[in-house]
Amino acid sequence: MNDLPNLQSANSIDEKLRLSKALQDITNRIHAAQNIKQILVDLKDGILNLFNAQSITIYVVDKQRNEIYSMFLAGGTELKEIRVPISNKSIAGYVANTGKFVNIKDAYDQSELKAIDNELSFDQSWDKKSGYRTKQILAAPIFNKNQLMGVIQILNRKVGQFSFTEEEKGLLHEIAEVLGVAFFNQQRFARRRKTKFDYLISHDLLKEDELDNAWEESREKKETMETFLMGKYKISKEDIGRSFEEFYHCRFLVYNDKTVIPGDLIKNLKKDYLRRELWVPLEKKDNHIYVIIDDPNNILKRDTIESLLKTKQVKYDIALPEDIIKFINLFYHSPEDEHSFTDILGKLDDEDTAVEDEEGGDVVTESDSVIMQLVNKIINDAYTRRTSDIHIEPNIGKKNVEIRYRVDGDCALYQTVPFSYRAALVSRIKIMSNLDITVKRLPQDGKIKFRRPTGDEIELRVATIPTQGGVEDIVMRILAKGETIPLDNMGISERNLREMKNVISKPYGMILVVGPTGSGKTTTLHSALHEINTPDRKIWTAEDPVEITQYGLRQVQVQSKIGFDFAAAMRAFLRADPDVIMVGEMRDFETAKTGVEASLTGHLVFSTLHTNSAPETITRLLDMGIDPLNFADALLGILAQRLIRTLCKNCKETYHPTKEEYEEVVETYGREDFAKLNIPYDDNFTLSRPKGCDVCDKSGYKGRMGIHELLVGTDDIKRLVQKHATVELLREQAMKEGMTTLLQDGIFKSLKGFTDFKQVRRVCIK
Repeated sequence: MNDLPNLQSANSIDEKLRLSKALQDITNRIHAAQNIKQILVDLKDGILNLFNAQSITIYVVDKQRNEIYSMFLAGGTELKEIRVPISNKSIAGYVANTGKFVNIKDAYDQSELKAIDNELSFDQSWDKKSGYRTKQILAAPIFNKNQLMGVIQILNRKVGQFSFTEEEKGLLHEIAEVLGVAFFNQQRFARRRKTKFDYLISHDLLKEDELDNAWEESREKKETMETFLMGKYKISKEDIGRSFEEFYHCRFLVYNDKTVIPGDLIKNLKKDYLRRELWVPLEKKDNHIYVIIDDPNNILKRDTIESLLKTKQVKYDIALPEDIIKFINLFYHSPEDEHSFTDILGKLDDEDTAVEDEEGGDVVTESDSVIMQLVNKIINDAYTRRTSDIHIEPNIGKKNVEIRYRVDGDCALYQTVPFSYRAALVSRIKIMSNLDITVKRLPQDGKIKFRRPTGDEIELRVATIPTQGGVEDIVMRILAKGETIPLDNMGISERNLREMKNVISKPYGMILVVGPTGSGKTTTLHSALHEINTPDRKIWTAEDPVEITQYGLRQVQVQSKIGFDFAAAMRAFLRADPDVIMVGEMRDFETAKTGVEASLTGHLVFSTLHTNSAPETITRLLDMGIDPLNFADALLGILAQRLIRTLCKNCKETYHPTKEEYEEVVETYGREDFAKLNIPYDDNFTLSRPKGCDVCDKSGYKGRMGIHELLVGTDDIKRLVQKHATVELLREQAMKEGMTTLLQDGIFKSLKGFTDFKQVRRVCIK
């Protein structure tokens, strides 16, 4: 028994010797590390072996952001960053903010945390993701000469005490001192070695010896350093850009052929000079001119730029030399056209197009041909980019005239034209539309028949609107002659397609397609007519305008100005032996009443209406004064629809969403209805999201598809219509019979990967 204390003493000495040797070994390895990343990622396990614990995190201070950050390997290969603000709201942030040690028994014990600091809390999200349960936490600040360098944090003792011991606290203090010296030396070394490629080394994308060799090899091959690194070491352009942004503290820009041409900034600059010097103005914003350049630190080049631009208010962004040359080529030359946008603006300046009349208003001069070139280019470029609407917007205060395109439902700036050309531009479009150029204070509507250089003819619907400041806006909608899309190719869900084909096969009744302007109603109507367009059926259509032509249909263009409106057209059709009638829109009571009567007298009637949903359409028509009994008899079905942006097939990526995202989708769809889909949350559950590539102009979206809500005129629905039931009752009954709402159809298509949940929420209210 007397030998037991001696044995324990011997074991204690052996343990201290082992610990001392291990401490010395890890100290040597820390000081030998080549960079901070190696300490944060590669040496963590060695430090952890000194403690009887499960996990360790080492943070480094980022003074500029007032944060601490750490790095870890995800999936064994991908290096990721975790950042924490320096504040009392998190444990590591509290240690960094106060410089105090913490020794916590249970991180989930709110009373223990509040005893340390009232703001302190523990973020449980990491535990939920990993299935890990954090309990004890021992954390210490890392200092060097009273300067905070970081934080070290040890988690979860494996066995023994409920909290870390004083000996372990002392050991952590020793490790923190070693790390403080190492971090200081690493940062001092990094400051001495500063290059524009440091980011690549610090993020383990390139080794220092590889970078040193690359300088010589790129010179021998007569390649730029960036091209050489991207070729030999497969460094991505994005990572080169991040490295430049970190070094130069400015934006890194890549070439985009949709960039607005800064005509007023480059009209006095020579293309060859800019290509040789590798810089070009990009835009003017907030009284600053933004210039892209290959080296923002080149003082001599910056002095020259500011002298040529006649201002010191210049901000510099960086781009690769080949991208700068592409920007210059875009600004000075357009391969699609004989004349570039810049050339046309130059001609306008030379011919002094904009002059004033005696009353101070602008008039069109003899140089209409140059203005015509400008208008032609605007329309041709719009058609090439799949634009639906062109917006010409003069700004008051003698600012530029902005030209915007709407593509796939989103507006974006195309180009700007100097303010002095606004009247000539507006007048030219009015002349092309057969509008009165002397009328400037009243809205006008017109049309343009436009033949493209390729021989294609397109039609534009033109609207002029007087706006604040005595100027006029113009909106031109491109009515491209479209082909009929088969109903099977419309992206309609299985149930909706089956029911739609069933209702359009009926011999008489009324079918309505509803939704806002530009939601594809006319396209859907023509697809439905195409399905039943056979020689044994006489089909009349009244449209404004006739956008889609279809063989076998007798199509009529209404002319409201001469009294030939939809109601008049429908009355004429009823005298012309029709089987099927399609009316572009039920704008008024008379048209709606005539349509209902036509459907009751043995005709199949198609039409559109501007309403938000299928059930709301019924109450709208009844409120308009339509007889409920007649309408109930006539109703076959109502299809509500919207157009939603689809993800780019070339670059969309699938991902496994969090449980919270899944629950949001379920809640929005309706928990009971979603359960019928039988889509559980498991490892196989994925959604799609946008990424961005050259095909979709970095937006992540390309094209649109329809989402639909089909209410079928069943006996139960007809009874509710006769009773003038509320929208809620109609919707509830329709959903019992299998109707999915617009929102549900959109969510289902996002689950299939056609779009994402964000786009669904953009077009659907509920």
